Amino acid sequence: MRQRAARVAHCVVVALSALVGGASFAANAPGVTADEIKFGQTLPLSGPASAYSIIGRTEAAYFRMINEQGGVNGRKLNFISADDAYSPPRTLEQTRRLVEQEQVAFVFNGVGTAASIAVRPYFNENKVPQLFSAFGVFDSKGFPWTVPYFQPYDAEAAIYARYALTRNPSAKVAVLYQNDDLGKTYLKGFVEGLGAEHAGALVKALSYEVSEPTVDSQVTSLQASGADVFFIAGSPKFTAQAIRKSYDLGWDATRFIAVVAATIPTVLKPAGLEKSKGVITAIAVKDISDPRWKDDADVKQYQAFVVKYLTPADATSNAAAYAYQSAALLVNVLKACGDDLSRENILAKATHIEGLTLPLGLPGVTAHNSPDDYRLFHQFQLEQFDGESWKLFGDLIAD
Repeated sequence: MRQRAARVAHCVVVALSALVGGASFAANAPGVTADEIKFGQTLPLSGPASAYSIIGRTEAAYFRMINEQGGVNGRKLNFISADDAYSPPRTLEQTRRLVEQEQVAFVFNGVGTAASIAVRPYFNENKVPQLFSAFGVFDSKGFPWTVPYFQPYDAEAAIYARYALTRNPSAKVAVLYQNDDLGKTYLKGFVEGLGAEHAGALVKALSYEVSEPTVDSQVTSLQASGADVFFIAGSPKFTAQAIRKSYDLGWDATRFIAVVAATIPTVLKPAGLEKSKGVITAIAVKDISDPRWKDDADVKQYQAFVVKYLTPADATSNAAAYAYQSAALLVNVLKACGDDLSRENILAKATHIEGLTLPLGLPGVTAHNSPDDYRLFHQFQLEQFDGESWKLFGDLIAD
């Protein structure tokens, strides 16, 4: 009798141990071990938007720095970048490879609005976090596993529209937009910013495909509309072309460009620094090329990072600075997860950010979101290029 009781007790202990061990194992996402957190990214390392490749290169360098410092809570970061050539079908193919073959815990900072939206259903059907993707289209109710990083494109565009009207209530506007979710969302936001009273201010809007070699013909047609405000809602290559062509046409319009293309090395230099003079954008971070920040502690730390891990050409790249900031945000989230690296907890920590001051953030700007509102940034400031660097002007603007 005693032997039978002992055997039963032993079986109970074994069963409980198995349950506890199983629960502990199940708590961690695929790609997570005692020593490592494996995660991935899709971005255009080739193709028409390859200028964005600096983002993946900077983030890889940042995570290498973190690993040299001991990793996150004792775990090293294993970051895998996959080239999707800015093609949504290729993005889906690479995403499936990362999740199903590489067994990553989550995907971080995928680049490209159309690409990110194309894979949103896959992430949400499979309950895999799509964290801090580089796009500004938000739908936390429909796609709770997708957390964008950028400011909302429509809110950004509305800022440009309202500012244009404050300068000239009778402004006539022309818009060039990329024919995908990025460009269409910017166009929608700009129209909303004009409001019903000024809906007629938009005199012409033309789109382009990312497969087109140039947008010269569209810019020529838009200039002929007689508009005195020109909003360029596109990716870097085409924004550079539009800036250059509008200048060459002698089009003396107030020019706005989307923040996703507001970088000196990959957009304004190819367009021509003199030809880019006067363009306006809106940001929530310090522009590392602005002399006002030369003695700023954040910028000095970033420049030291560039010297050690990147190249001198990256020192004035706002795209690299954006990647540096977004990588720091992810590390903050992973630290907050502690030893619970389940996909559910990773998502929870990524959507419960409160008053976080990120590196390179403008004074007074903090990141905060919630499960009901995934937007991280709620304050912006306008800046204008003076031919050498960006210059902030005006006050912080709440969206």
